[in-house]
Amino acid sequence: MTTGKDFTSDNASGAAPAILEALARANSGTALAYGDDPHTAQLTERLSEIFEHDVAVFPMFTGTAANALALSCVVPPFGAIFCHRRAHIYTSECGAPEFYTDGAKLIGLDGEGARIDPSELESAIAALGKGVTHHFQPAALSLTQATECGTLYTAASIRALSTIAHDNGLKVHMDGARFANAIAAQGVKPADITWKAGVDVLSLGVTKNGALAAEAVVFFDQSLADQARFRQKRAGQVASKMRFVSAQLLAMFKDGLWLDLAAHANAMAHRLGQAAASSGIALAFSAEINEVFLKLDRGAADRLRADGFAFHSWDPEPREGACTYRFGTSFATETADVDQLKMALARLKG
Repeated sequence: MTTGKDFTSDNASGAAPAILEALARANSGTALAYGDDPHTAQLTERLSEIFEHDVAVFPMFTGTAANALALSCVVPPFGAIFCHRRAHIYTSECGAPEFYTDGAKLIGLDGEGARIDPSELESAIAALGKGVTHHFQPAALSLTQATECGTLYTAASIRALSTIAHDNGLKVHMDGARFANAIAAQGVKPADITWKAGVDVLSLGVTKNGALAAEAVVFFDQSLADQARFRQKRAGQVASKMRFVSAQLLAMFKDGLWLDLAAHANAMAHRLGQAAASSGIALAFSAEINEVFLKLDRGAADRLRADGFAFHSWDPEPREGACTYRFGTSFATETADVDQLKMALARLKG
């Protein structure tokens, strides 16, 4: 398996072989429907072990649904959700968080590298007017780990932001679409950057890491999960054959597969980042996980595309001057794929 010249996203890759094998095994025999199967039951036990904490787990199909459902369990319709302006829930989920929460408001904050600045959060909470009938009320903080710019929150930075949130009565949600990449990059335990740092609920992404279609909402504060099963059903996220979603998740968390796949994707991105640097091409953000953001002029980007390479524009492409372009790697990216791009980048310099 290889990604060839496609560096658009880790979503572009297929499913990892171990995931397909797990699905084939789950296909044998029968199992009770709607999550009453052994695979789903085992999933709660397995994730409780991984996070070193009793958790409530709800398998989902998509990351958007996972984010929206998680937030709907902690935010009232008149609540405000603070997030970064680059956050996926703010820019790319078509109003799903507002829809699932029955009208809560997303408030975008600033911060370098798509990481929320603590002072920004404090100011935004104060400015909203807690207790004022005419205003949305502060209800939740949503952090993206890793961020949309491929940067990382440290355990200390998450704890600092969570403390501000909790001191003001807010719950803390984490969008972990690339959570495995963050864990692999930082070499920390999952507990260290979630509940130990103040996170109440996690949207745990697996699809980008090599699953077919599998995500999960993980509640560390199980009292918040009381309504989740009803909201999950109402959202159309209770699969009749849930075993096939849970089987993927179980396979990911067996023998460290999720971290192995993420570490490989990260390594390919680091190789790409080094190749860009050697060609004199600037990075817009540090390459901390499996995304590399390169500063290229439009002509250079057009030449790469003419060579058959696929990647995304991160900002509107100007007629002149540099623009930021995102190159993503995955578990399926091979060294040869990156080296093809490396040679193309070197040709740009010539």
